Amino acid sequence: MGYDTVAKTDPESVIDEEWGGMWFLKDELDAQELGISVLELEPDGKGMEHDETGSGQEEIYYVVEGAIDVDLTDADETVTLETDQAIRLDAEETRQIHNRGDERAKVVLVGAPL
Repeated sequence: MGYDTVAKTDPESVIDEEWGGMWFLKDELDAQELGISVLELEPDGKGMEHDETGSGQEEIYYVVEGAIDVDLTDADETVTLETDQAIRLDAEETRQIHNRGDERAKVVLVGAPL
């Protein structure tokens, strides 16, 4: 078959429901070269600080709803993204996503190559 489909909630969330949810869709879609996840963060929620130096994977974050801050630790900078805005990050850039707003944020995260 030349395609696969998935619902966001087919895999279990990897973060506590209290903070929102994060669903890794790569395996469900049988993706070989591309990672894709959906992250929903409640106000004051944050993702894990990390970089992708080991994997060499660049990432793109696209905000579907709400707003997020992407703290760029190495650059000592914060980039604020609102609905329909995106950022591309080099593998070496240390980053952490925060929802410092008053409403739930929904973000699609894409990374490649795997």
